[in-house]
Amino acid sequence: MLRQELSITDNIKLKKTKNAVQRALTATIDRLSKILKVPEKGLAVFCGENMDTGDFICITLSPPEPVPVFFYRTDKEFHLEFLEPMVEESNVIGLIIVERDAATIGLLKGNRLKVLDELEDYIPGKHAKGGQSQRRYDRVIEQMVHEFYKRVGERVKEYFEPYLESGKLKAVLLGGPAYAKYDFLEGDYLDYRLKQILIPKFIDVAYQGEVGLREMIIKANDVLKEQQYLEALKAIDEFKLHLVKDDGLTIYGDDELRKALEIGAVEKLIVSEERNDLEEWIELAKRSNAKTIVINDEIPEGVWINKTFGGAVGILRYRLF
Repeated sequence: MLRQELSITDNIKLKKTKNAVQRALTATIDRLSKILKVPEKGLAVFCGENMDTGDFICITLSPPEPVPVFFYRTDKEFHLEFLEPMVEESNVIGLIIVERDAATIGLLKGNRLKVLDELEDYIPGKHAKGGQSQRRYDRVIEQMVHEFYKRVGERVKEYFEPYLESGKLKAVLLGGPAYAKYDFLEGDYLDYRLKQILIPKFIDVAYQGEVGLREMIIKANDVLKEQQYLEALKAIDEFKLHLVKDDGLTIYGDDELRKALEIGAVEKLIVSEERNDLEEWIELAKRSNAKTIVINDEIPEGVWINKTFGGAVGILRYRLF
């Protein structure tokens, strides 16, 4: 098929485009001709030239999961949509904060917290006149609350369902102020499949938005012990505490940190995923039996670790000096 595609590239009118397509196809054919057998999980080939810089790239790989489709395309950019789900975090926690007139929906994916949606509605307060008028007014308010909860439940299902069906959504955490969270659950607004993985602990939080989601995660410490995000928060707080106490149990600077790892003195290595040598640090920590916590700029103080310490610090088992 590729040879056939190559044979008709002479019909491309623009010389620069024609040369780029021919080069990409020739490189692809050359690499495929050297592969005697297609790997069990399939094959993906990306070859192309950056038309602005002239840089050429050609990558052949076997993905971590089976390739779901045969797809060939000559385009201005590489199509990664079939492979991207393979590298998504497979241990995802759904987060819901709900009250009578506001809600936040989010996801905790490894060490990444993502706000998916924030919903608001106007729900009037109680009627002060009393009597029959009050009862009628209260019914209207309750109907408005019902409609809002229903909208929240539909939006939660819309966002969580793809992760649920792919098996990546492991649990759902529900929180909020006062009794709204209980009313939301008892009112049957949450999809039954999500109820089945609902963590049986409701978290009282005072805020909506990202601030509220972070508060809920921290308060759910006991049920989210294995989550990377919470682990990263704790590790950074521990590093800051030792730093403030000046007890000699922190270390930073690439050379000093590497030496401490080599002699097995590091208990925890905190390293940014932005580091080009991330894999090297992870391997070094593994050899020295140090626990590795990978952080990013979405974690509070992650930017601080990057800018102040170059994206790699350690907590020591014992003082070195």
